Amino acid sequence: MFHRFANPNRFLRLTRPLVPWAAGLTIVLIGAGLYLGLFASPADYQQGETVRIMYVHVPSAWMAMFCYSGMAIAAAIGMIWKHPLADLTAKASAPVGAAFCFLALFTGSLWGKPMWGTYWVWDARLTSMLVLFFLYLGYMALINAFDDPERGIRAASILVLVGAINVPIIKFSVDWWNTLHQPASVVKMGGPSIDPSMLWPLLLMALGFTTYYIWVILVRIHTEILDSKIRAIRMRQVQG
Repeated sequence: MFHRFANPNRFLRLTRPLVPWAAGLTIVLIGAGLYLGLFASPADYQQGETVRIMYVHVPSAWMAMFCYSGMAIAAAIGMIWKHPLADLTAKASAPVGAAFCFLALFTGSLWGKPMWGTYWVWDARLTSMLVLFFLYLGYMALINAFDDPERGIRAASILVLVGAINVPIIKFSVDWWNTLHQPASVVKMGGPSIDPSMLWPLLLMALGFTTYYIWVILVRIHTEILDSKIRAIRMRQVQG
């Protein structure tokens, strides 16, 4: 059952219908989330209107960690079971995760200026998030650094597996160290401590970012499969 979906043609046939649905859900969810977050939700009693940055910053940070975790799982599957689509999934996820990570760092700096008086501090959460961004860049550099694609995939997979230890560090850094970054307010014991008028736009944005990831990752995997088929055809033509 596991290897049935390793066939690229079967994967294309099963996932092509999902692409327009993922695109449509992305537009609806992000549109609704932005409307509620920017216009319908109230300003914070301490942060004022700057709290609206949260509706992009927090889901971006969640997705940056989610994408890297998915890459680590895909890399492990590719190394252990030699699943051909696992390595493609990790490769396709890297630029998307890096974009989410950059967006989290950028919006976090905009949020930090009015709250902390500076765009950047070497806070445990911020520093570990910056390390995650460098891990994304290192993976993308390694996978294209060798003439032999197999060697590049192997080296990049090792990097992403070693770097996976940084994900729990990001998550629990606000609990393990005394940091400026606020503690968790959504995923925590006892339930969310954020008001529902702010929680619902945040969750809609998180769902919208997730469907966006699914949409883009499917398109990128489809492109990689088609590119490999084109390369194989050209090689046969050259050899023939």
